[in-house]
Amino acid sequence: MKKKNIGSSFDSWLQEEGIREEVTETAIRRVLARQVEAAMKEKSFSRSEMARRMHTSRAALDRLLDPDYDAVTLSTLRKAATVLGRELVVELR
Repeated sequence: MKKKNIGSSFDSWLQEEGIREEVTETAIRRVLARQVEAAMKEKSFSRSEMARRMHTSRAALDRLLDPDYDAVTLSTLRKAATVLGRELVVELR
């Protein structure tokens, strides 16, 4: 027997609560931080080594890897991607 969905979707609930944008931004920051950390691990880069290669401070790298820090710039993300041999892709839908 197939169950019928009751109520709204999670996305519409977030919209109704007025927190969809905030939750989406936090999720994106978390994904980006995890991707950078995973690539660093793959390349065996310590945080100090990564910061050195990015020509930035260790504190700036720590902010990039902190999903609660909301002022990471595209420039910083691009530097990290370049150092890791990756490409930063931004897409609007």
